[in-house]
Amino acid sequence: MASMLLNTMRTGAVGQSWAVRSVARSLSTTTQLQAQVLSVKTESKKTLARPGVKNIVLVEGVRTPFLLSGTTYADLMPHDLARAALQGLLNRTGIPKDAVDYLIYGTVIQEVKTSNVAREAALGAGFSDKIPAHTVTMACISSNQAMTSAVGMIAAGQCDVIVAGGVEFMSDVPIRHSRKMRKTMLSLNKAKSVGQRLGLLASIRLAHLAPELPAVAEFSTAETMGHSADRLAAAFGVTRLEQDEFALRSHTLAKKAQDQGLLEDVISFKVPGREIVSKDNGIRPSSMEQMAKLKPAFVKPHGTVTAANSSFLTDGASAVLIMSEEKALSMGFKPKAYLRDFVYVSQDPKDQLLLGPTYATPKVLERAGLSLSDIDVFEFHEAFAGQIMANLKAMDSDWFAQTYMGRKAKVGTPSLNKFNLWGGSLSLGHPFGATGCRLVTTVAHRLKKEGGQYGLVAACAAGGQGHAMVIEAYPQ
Repeated sequence: MASMLLNTMRTGAVGQSWAVRSVARSLSTTTQLQAQVLSVKTESKKTLARPGVKNIVLVEGVRTPFLLSGTTYADLMPHDLARAALQGLLNRTGIPKDAVDYLIYGTVIQEVKTSNVAREAALGAGFSDKIPAHTVTMACISSNQAMTSAVGMIAAGQCDVIVAGGVEFMSDVPIRHSRKMRKTMLSLNKAKSVGQRLGLLASIRLAHLAPELPAVAEFSTAETMGHSADRLAAAFGVTRLEQDEFALRSHTLAKKAQDQGLLEDVISFKVPGREIVSKDNGIRPSSMEQMAKLKPAFVKPHGTVTAANSSFLTDGASAVLIMSEEKALSMGFKPKAYLRDFVYVSQDPKDQLLLGPTYATPKVLERAGLSLSDIDVFEFHEAFAGQIMANLKAMDSDWFAQTYMGRKAKVGTPSLNKFNLWGGSLSLGHPFGATGCRLVTTVAHRLKKEGGQYGLVAACAAGGQGHAMVIEAYPQ
């Protein structure tokens, strides 16, 4: 598919409109990008409430500071971060612990000692051992899955109050012995005599001691996500300049939001034995000149994806309080937003690995009865700048919609005046299992700040999967 896309793009089958009015034009200079932080005020639109359908609301959302892996959190464990997020949510909301019916957490790379990290974090945060908790995994949309699972349980009448969240800890990922060494060790554990043990020990070879390191790669294709992003950028003709400009935009907007106190979901966390952390540490605005010096990180020597235009390995946790509107109001809470329609999509994990937003966006808009122009706030997960740009180009292509999506026409391109205005995963960081909650909470806060009615979250995920959700502002 990649070669077909590239050839078709080059011959103009996608149409020349892209060159004239697309995101590429919007990304022509860094100055223009920085100017796009102006808030967008919108007129009030109809509510998405439906007769006979329970309204489900986001009451509050918090997260620990997202830190570069190997920094201040390095000596902790995943459940430590998850526990901190849960305690932060309890402190901010003041909700009684026994009022929570259920807890759901998302994570990707599991610590084997705390495989159900939701349960361990909940117990550590002081929740009753009578409150069930389970952990879900769906790559980069794991906490999205945690939230929508909560929505489903509340809609079904199973619960009224659920805490959902996500955590990722890349500072200490599990490293395994080789398979042969593992088999030998398991056999040693079962050996009944000294002779059997000595025989097994004698069978060990030096090669058996080589560890198996985890890799951010697709099991089905054995290709790293960075390689996929590089090929996808090439297929859609996304240049290195465009990617660096978008990455600089993300860091610049994140720094401005941080300095202005807009990232109010971030809680302070006293790291045991170390200092208090109160802000993300991966926000580092640079310059186009400095970024241009970096060499390709994956496809060498001619690739366009670099360390500067990719999200970095991150430690962090998030937590949100989700309730039925009726329950929230009865307890005296003022919700932040309604959680409305959502969809999950899946496509080819090789050539379309990172195109989840392109497939999910039109589907969720149709479910909600909205058009792209109705959306006031967009928050898309930024795995790579090239991934974002490729999605925006695909969304603006009638040819792609007709050829690959079975649609009559393109969905269109989100206006960058509404897009990730407080930075994104490229700058804020991307703890795989925790990012979804950050996206949803940010939409709720931006809707209030900017006076918008509808927000849209979209994200890609490993395995060629994706997610999108419509969020509606709660009346002020």
